[in-house]
Amino acid sequence: MAAVDQLEAGGRPDPDREWWRTAVVYQVVLRAFADGDGDGLGDVAGLRSRLPYLADLGVDAVWVNPWYASPMVDAGYDVTDYRALDPRYGTLEDAEALVREAHALGMRVLLDVVPNHTSDQHAWFRAALAGDEAARARYLFRPGRGERGEEPPNDWESCFRGPAWTRTTGSDGEPGDWYLHMFAPEQPDLDWSNREVHDEMLDVLRFWFDRGVDGFRVDVAHGLVKAPGLPDAEGKDRRTQEHPGWDQDGVHEVYREWRALADAYDPPRVFVAEAWAARRAERLPLYLRPDELHTAFEFEPLHVAWRARPWRDVVDRSLALAEVSGAPCAWVLTNHDVVRQATRYARSQWAEKGTNETERARWPTEEPDLALGLRRARAAAVLVAALPGVLYLYLGEELGLHEVEDIPADRRTDPIFVRSGGTDPGRDGSRVPLPWSGDVPPFGFSPDRRPDGSPPAEPYLPQPARWAALTAQAQDGDPSSTLSLYRRLLALRREHLVPAGGLRWLDAPDDVLALAREGSPVQCWVNLGADPVALPAGGRVLVASAPVVDGSLPGDAGAWVLAG
Repeated sequence: MAAVDQLEAGGRPDPDREWWRTAVVYQVVLRAFADGDGDGLGDVAGLRSRLPYLADLGVDAVWVNPWYASPMVDAGYDVTDYRALDPRYGTLEDAEALVREAHALGMRVLLDVVPNHTSDQHAWFRAALAGDEAARARYLFRPGRGERGEEPPNDWESCFRGPAWTRTTGSDGEPGDWYLHMFAPEQPDLDWSNREVHDEMLDVLRFWFDRGVDGFRVDVAHGLVKAPGLPDAEGKDRRTQEHPGWDQDGVHEVYREWRALADAYDPPRVFVAEAWAARRAERLPLYLRPDELHTAFEFEPLHVAWRARPWRDVVDRSLALAEVSGAPCAWVLTNHDVVRQATRYARSQWAEKGTNETERARWPTEEPDLALGLRRARAAAVLVAALPGVLYLYLGEELGLHEVEDIPADRRTDPIFVRSGGTDPGRDGSRVPLPWSGDVPPFGFSPDRRPDGSPPAEPYLPQPARWAALTAQAQDGDPSSTLSLYRRLLALRREHLVPAGGLRWLDAPDDVLALAREGSPVQCWVNLGADPVALPAGGRVLVASAPVVDGSLPGDAGAWVLAG
């Protein structure tokens, strides 16, 4: 599809074909969203039943985390069959119905694609372990180092702790070669130097595109290709330093092929990258060239401290990258891999930013002020909704949910918890099933009865009793609720800011961020300090995260003002 075909007469972007530049996308962790059959796991039936809720919220697209057949070692990011739904979630027919129903409501559907690794139960890997040489060539098997091959082939570490290598055992019971897994041992990495891997994943994309899926979030987009020879990393931090296991130039050949496939559809399909490039300013724009991926997540907001200067720096850096790449920023305050923002903001704030590990490490020693965290999270929503680009919302953030920190050890499922020996609680606390209605768990997450008339199973992760005040039912119709705030923000964003131009900062006190968008009379004011500040005289408040009294915006609050 030629670039000129994406434009209306007069050279303006076609809003229907370029929806992905300004959309609001809602991330669904399927097993935590809504349970349709009473087994304690969310599923496609549950999601279908709640599509009207998402349409009323004001989102343009739904991104569904992996729903493929999987042993669920890593929440479905360990795939055994990319062309089938896990039976716990539903059937292929259910998936096709979901796409049709979402489209009928004016929402597009994005899926997750997991191209870096499969499950160790995938037919390819099982054949590889059984001695099929063609299957082995699709993965990264290597002999070990040391006199008897007893040491891993290199010094790479798994993202889930420990070595990134596991040794196999031969049919004779003797130790064999090692295989690479940059995540859990149950997630063996594919070898993208093998053409069969390319062809298989292209066919997977085609399979879902043909069923009406509008695009994909690309898991670990920077990880597919490894440096030739798999050299030692020599202690390099994959997040901040160039590492031979990440962000290799060969990934761009992959994405050029994918983009050509996506552009062959009418309307064209789209991609958003999860790409953690160490030299972000130099490397990320390479993923966003016109013949590669459409957008990439802005990850700095996931960890930046609730302070005005660090936040402004994050926005400026992100917009500068967008200027270089021509791709819109994809803003996100939280996702399935990080601590929820209402909890991050509930404790003392870092000078600049924290990490998932430093955030979770202080849970036992610093009590959260959840009311403060929620006030700040609501103000942060006011800020990011005003920024140019795409906005991603995560499972229940519109309800003001906080991280569940006290999940019992025997209920935790995250491999981070397992591989850290229980020293890191992992990510389960951000994946707890949503509270929809009622006063006690499961808060409407599951139906009252299973199809056979028996009571529903307990949700796969426990919900805190204090969520009774945060159910969608409890918040619906309450103009001061977080749900009402999000609905109003998204409606006003569509009306005033989707058509607007670039960002300009306005003069404001040190603890305040104030901005406007070219061509729009709306100003966004966010007070990240404790003391109230005066809003512009003569302006009309369109929406605010906390009451504005006598033109004064309280601390830890945000507002949109229609300039007078």
